[in-house]
Amino acid sequence: MPCAVITGASSGLGQEYARYIAKTHPEIDQFYFIARRADRLEKLRDELGCKAVILPLDLTDEASYTAIAERFMQDQPDIRLLVCNAGCGRFGKFEDIDIAAQYGMVDLNCRALTATTQLALPYMHSGSAIIEVCSIAAFVPTPNMAVYCSTKAYVFSLAKALRHELKPRGVNVLAVCPCPMDTEFLDIAGINGKKSSFDILPRVSPKLIVRKSVERAFAGKAVYTGKLLYKFYRVLGKLLPHNWLMKITTV
Repeated sequence: MPCAVITGASSGLGQEYARYIAKTHPEIDQFYFIARRADRLEKLRDELGCKAVILPLDLTDEASYTAIAERFMQDQPDIRLLVCNAGCGRFGKFEDIDIAAQYGMVDLNCRALTATTQLALPYMHSGSAIIEVCSIAAFVPTPNMAVYCSTKAYVFSLAKALRHELKPRGVNVLAVCPCPMDTEFLDIAGINGKKSSFDILPRVSPKLIVRKSVERAFAGKAVYTGKLLYKFYRVLGKLLPHNWLMKITTV
């Protein structure tokens, strides 16, 4: 039974991925929704009227990887699309952010994404795709979001290297790099309500990010960044010294 696996499916971008895939990819017969809040995952399943395995897991807890591995081993799923969307960020000076929050970002954005990707790979075949949710913060270090941008740089690098490794298997990996969106992220990160560069940056629609990234992933593309401004920023990050660019990336 062809299926899609979505982490961070309880809100924001994760929910939009589920809605878009259910609407436009009828070949996917089942979902695996992974996030902490079981009630939200069940509500999403009921909204879509789809078959879905609900895995209410805290991906910062290493025991969650064992739970996913055991479920996959039991079900032997045919994974056509993996969306590693679970992630978090915190705004503030490095020394002012609680150390548990710093560890949490690394655990969720890097360790959990790495583990979920590796656990899903044995069940993916030619024509399958992986979407690793990255960020424009991966392109240049971001003062006042130092750990967050560093974790996203890891995701960006991993996605590109893994894409090269998996080409012979016919499994594509796409790094999607959203810019600011109106989701829960800005509130949870502590950005909304504070004066920062986020106030003047143009927003992008989550629906657009989802649609473009899913179709590009299945088309074999490597990276998707929304809006021309942020595509240009990605190029600048390759061409100019980061010490120069950090003067404008500070949030």
